[in-house]
Amino acid sequence: MKKRLLSVMLVLSVCFTMLVGCGKKQPTETGTKVESETGKQSETENKEPVDASKYEVTEPITIKWWHALEDQYSHVVEKVVNDFNNSQDLITVEAEYIGSYSDVNEALVAAHAAGTGLPGVVVANTPYVAEYGASGLTEDLTPYIESSGMNMDDFGMGLVNATSYEGKQVSVPFLISTQVMYYNKDMANELGVTIPTKIDDMDEFLKSVTKFNADGTTAVYGTIIPGWDQWYFETFYLNKGVNIVNEDGITTDLDSEAAVEVADKIKGWCDNGYAYWAFGQDASSTMRQNFIDKKAFSVLHTSSLYNTYVNSCDFEVGMAWYPGDKTNNSEVGGCVLLIPSKNDQAVKNASFKFLEYLVSEDVNMTWATDTGYMPTRKSVLETEEAQKFLAEKPAFQAIFDNLDLINPRIQNKAWSQLAEIWKSYMSKTITEKLDVQEQMGYMAEEINEILADQ
Repeated sequence: MKKRLLSVMLVLSVCFTMLVGCGKKQPTETGTKVESETGKQSETENKEPVDASKYEVTEPITIKWWHALEDQYSHVVEKVVNDFNNSQDLITVEAEYIGSYSDVNEALVAAHAAGTGLPGVVVANTPYVAEYGASGLTEDLTPYIESSGMNMDDFGMGLVNATSYEGKQVSVPFLISTQVMYYNKDMANELGVTIPTKIDDMDEFLKSVTKFNADGTTAVYGTIIPGWDQWYFETFYLNKGVNIVNEDGITTDLDSEAAVEVADKIKGWCDNGYAYWAFGQDASSTMRQNFIDKKAFSVLHTSSLYNTYVNSCDFEVGMAWYPGDKTNNSEVGGCVLLIPSKNDQAVKNASFKFLEYLVSEDVNMTWATDTGYMPTRKSVLETEEAQKFLAEKPAFQAIFDNLDLINPRIQNKAWSQLAEIWKSYMSKTITEKLDVQEQMGYMAEEINEILADQ
């Protein structure tokens, strides 16, 4: 058994390397070549060695950490923060739960504009990186990383690109997840069904697992689609070849034939009672409860909630990869860590020490084990803790088998506005049973205006 697990971990290490890029930074005589977001080689000139003394913590200081980890993670937040505070004498960290990623964004943008009340360290959902980098909200962490000797290559190129902006390391990977389909494995065994790998096969599949009441209403939904966050349905579009933001950077492909086909298919699932569109207040908790109560065969959600689902259900929970079409890719989810640029230098120095601790190898495995988020550092995949992780959470095999298909998020400084428009139109079209092609056309017009303005 131990040999089999060791072999699996070696495979995972290879897969992780494929995920994060084809190469590491290669030192040259003139500088360091780094693969940029466009796939081209950019080169930075040699610089004088960083003066590490500029980033030292010399006096006692208290900093705040703003996070979005809900109550089910409070025990691990408390443990990690206490362990850090007890590990040294100068820095005291106070963790503060702000709310959802959008709540954190609103609070951070407001504090940045005011120039006061900023946290030392803050989490941010992965799509905000470009927006924050463009606005100057984030501190450039590159000199801090260089002075500390922190090994960014251990995250791999994909995660480095996802946390950078215009060649600057404006954040670091923290709690990383991807989209998955959780399903009732006991029910699947009873019905003799497997999750399809193609989007086009979803119609018949959902029909086969949906149960109706005598009056025609749905008793057990085939799946539930989170409408509160476009990330959960975005992958269906990408795997149909839709460009959410075209190469010109100022137009979208969301009104194309392929995009309309995806939107119409999702609407059809809801119209037929095979699925329902989860949106509005408490949409996430209501969706989870319906799955727990066996009122849904499956739900689309984040892999980070694996522990929550397993601990809440009295049946075996399966985890499957999203079905695809032209591709079977998924996207990096979760959050990054950053330091607001308007903090004074003493706060920034202390904040980086804590940030570095949060993503260190040992703590990285703590997050993965206790929260359900994925290990993000290649070095931890070879540890005994990683072997134990896979043995205790075998459903994660679905993710590890597809690690090379997880891609960085779309980075565009207008992304948050684009996403809000997209979610709004999808919800209105589905819940009010409007014409898909017409509504997607209106939506694309609004999105193109936003992109052009940016």
